[in-house]
Amino acid sequence: MLAAIDFEINSSAAFDQADQRAGLILLASMLLSFGFIRFSTRMIRAQVKWWPGNVSPGGLHIHHLVFGIVLMMLSGFLNFVIQPDSPWFEILAGVFGVGVGLTLDEFALWLYLDDVYWSEEGRSSVDAVVFAAIIGGGIILGFVPLDASGASIVSIVVSVVITLGICAIVALKGKVSSAVIGMFIPPVAWVAAIRLARPGSWWAKRRYQEGGEKLVEAADRKARHDRRVRRFQDLIGGAPSLPSPRSSESGRSEE
Repeated sequence: MLAAIDFEINSSAAFDQADQRAGLILLASMLLSFGFIRFSTRMIRAQVKWWPGNVSPGGLHIHHLVFGIVLMMLSGFLNFVIQPDSPWFEILAGVFGVGVGLTLDEFALWLYLDDVYWSEEGRSSVDAVVFAAIIGGGIILGFVPLDASGASIVSIVVSVVITLGICAIVALKGKVSSAVIGMFIPPVAWVAAIRLARPGSWWAKRRYQEGGEKLVEAADRKARHDRRVRRFQDLIGGAPSLPSPRSSESGRSEE
């Protein structure tokens, strides 16, 4: 029976059109540059002698997000001004993707305006890259936010209202990332809406009784989820090894 199933891969959506091809190259370049720079920073932290260290001319440490921003500015500017055809269009997309990977790897730095790369807050950089990869991959595969193409006006309005309503419920349950991803991939929002809310969310505070079974189960699920996420973050980006600067600042303010 399985042998009778015919699988057909349509490559035209991802490879035959320049814009889709550029998007695929951009996403791949982003992930490759992120993987390389994470490997590099872990080698530097491990003090591997033969691995090049930080870029610090005159004692000034230049974060790699600076190089990422420069690459994005140059490739973006050239793309707008020249509007090149293939293959330069794809090449600029690759350069832009490298810049995105270098910049998102230090997402925590421009979020907290502090060098928290190896602190607990640095985990948000890994989250940002994963989030960007899911959204970018969804767009490349053809997922469009609130897509109802080919339907009547009434169907489109109903579909958009239902999707936004489900995503709003998911956000109220404290799952903002799932809500955003659910706009591109609706089944993600459906599952997140059915499952229990996170403790401390708007939904949990108003619909779960204090000390009740649902709140206790929600707290247990969150603890298990956080442990899985931390293991994944440590595997990808390395475990934090420095104290949080924010905790030290709060300690000084209390003194």
